Amino acid sequence: MEQLTNDKLFRSVRELIEKSRSEIVRNVNTVMVYTYYHIGEMIVNEEQAGSQRAAYAETIVKDLSEALTREYGKGYSHRNLDYFKRFYLLYQERIAQSLIAQSDTYKNIPQSLIAFSGLFKLSWTHYIQLMKIADPGERGFYEQQSVTNNWSVRQLQRQYNSSLFERLALSRDKKSVLDSTEAGQTSEEPVQALKSPFVLEFLGLKEDSGYSENDLETAIINKLEHFMLELGKGFLFEGRQRRITFEGDHFWIDLVFYNRLLKCFVLIDLKIGKLTHQDIGQMQMYVNYYDRKVKQPEEMPTLGIILCKEDNRAVVEFTLPLDNEQIFSREYKLYLPSKEELKKQIE
Repeated sequence: MEQLTNDKLFRSVRELIEKSRSEIVRNVNTVMVYTYYHIGEMIVNEEQAGSQRAAYAETIVKDLSEALTREYGKGYSHRNLDYFKRFYLLYQERIAQSLIAQSDTYKNIPQSLIAFSGLFKLSWTHYIQLMKIADPGERGFYEQQSVTNNWSVRQLQRQYNSSLFERLALSRDKKSVLDSTEAGQTSEEPVQALKSPFVLEFLGLKEDSGYSENDLETAIINKLEHFMLELGKGFLFEGRQRRITFEGDHFWIDLVFYNRLLKCFVLIDLKIGKLTHQDIGQMQMYVNYYDRKVKQPEEMPTLGIILCKEDNRAVVEFTLPLDNEQIFSREYKLYLPSKEELKKQIE
């Protein structure tokens, strides 16, 4: 009896694969994600309809994997079928609330695919990485960020490994991060766009090595693409060591960016030691100069970021006015932080 049931499951899955393959659609990835989701649904439904024994469920996946591999080759391993099941279990509620959750799903694949493409905008490899994140809120955050920022799978992995979710939650608060994710938006408020701390492990500098601010700046320039990804969305590089002059005295701004979303210049000063009030005063001078001499009337006020090895919140609090929205200090780390430690800080 169980063998007949497994044969029926195989025929149903094969029919779905054949129908999906026969459709000519623009987004091949949508077909793939759509197909894998429904294979997972079929397997789960078959397991729930059959014996409650774990061995029976294991046999279903094993037999189906072997049959599909004989028919279609690689791609339907036991491990992949388990991913299909997990994908269905994690995202079935989203599908249930959409137009795709209809009784004739399999009979009308083209229309279902259109609805599906609006719900799942990433590649299957992205979703494999997302399924490894246990917390639903955190998973939703990384999914939304991947879509909004057009992250590659490698960029998604790097941002997760560097604890972006926890660092943004430390910069703001966990609820606001989750709220923006649920709303499907990425905040464009300056202070909310800054992580805490910045993680610069890609520079290859060692914590215990003697390096200068010039070494730090040069390493950032050499890895500019990585650094801009760490900065966030919308940054354009304008230049390094930009000189400003007052009555014959020259000053150099380490890094100058422009953010096309915030519509303002972003000045970055690099400090390899602990933040001082002199550092804040210097950045205030840079910001005032750009606001009065460089920015256009239609642009937003200039932002200044002091990137330091060790922050000093008390100095920041009592040096800057209470309504400060232009100058920010952030620590940087030369190693990937522990997610557990960051979570403890949030809690």
